[in-house]
Amino acid sequence: MNKTTLASISMLGVAITWGAAFVLMKDAIANQPFYDFLASRFTLAVLVMIAFRPRVLRAIDAKLLKHGILLGILLAGGYITQTIGLELTTAAITGFITGLYVVLTPLLGWMMFGNKVNKQLIIGTVMAFVALGVLTLNGFSVDVNQLWIVLCAVLFAGHIVGLSVWSPGKDAYALTLIQLAVVAMISWVGALLDGGYQAPVDGNGWFAVIFTAVFSTALAFLVQTWAQAIMDPSRVAIFLTTEVLWTAVIAVLVGQEILGFKTVMGGLIMVAAMLIVEWPTKSSKELPVQPRLLD
Repeated sequence: MNKTTLASISMLGVAITWGAAFVLMKDAIANQPFYDFLASRFTLAVLVMIAFRPRVLRAIDAKLLKHGILLGILLAGGYITQTIGLELTTAAITGFITGLYVVLTPLLGWMMFGNKVNKQLIIGTVMAFVALGVLTLNGFSVDVNQLWIVLCAVLFAGHIVGLSVWSPGKDAYALTLIQLAVVAMISWVGALLDGGYQAPVDGNGWFAVIFTAVFSTALAFLVQTWAQAIMDPSRVAIFLTTEVLWTAVIAVLVGQEILGFKTVMGGLIMVAAMLIVEWPTKSSKELPVQPRLLD
């Protein structure tokens, strides 16, 4: 097996673990307050990353710390709003609406920095908002609970735009570590203010913490960083786009939910919008894909 094939399989594995994370978190936060879950998950992820590369701490300087804290605040906001949304709706819908960040990222880049807008982005944006309407509208009313996930997608998009500005030329591992540490600290503050920390109540809860911390966060970042050095960045992006489909598939397979027609149609339109925006073009092959920490 050559390196490219191995990298492709690895990136598919990352997308699957991200999809599984939504399903595991849905059950975990039913038995543990979400701030406590996030505090457990990201503290463990930070410890794993330090254990894997202890010398990373030497790479942290004042400038890297400043940018890492700012990005970490955006990332924490994204995770907190996503987890609130996941608590109030299904894993599949959470995954599909979170995928909106794929379309919002280039839109924010255009609004903030005047980045070029192509036909793919225009078509993808229209389709994404159609999908959002299908997923969130109930007759003439909006499911307010799902607006938490829309806010999550906006924050994740802002985080990726921030990465594109502040990460070039910096130690990606160290920058990631700072961001995860910020998410952990903010989650600990939330947990302590909300009546004190509560550990997972059973083995299933601890499994969800360990899986999302080790496989969906620390290991996923390492694998993606390695794969991006081998694969075309556009191919990496397409593999990662499949995470929302895996969320729905896994949720159905484990019996957590049964997908209704509206969810299936809205989800398929959202995935199509994501693929249109991410599909390789001559210019996109030259653009780096930022390591993602979103699931």
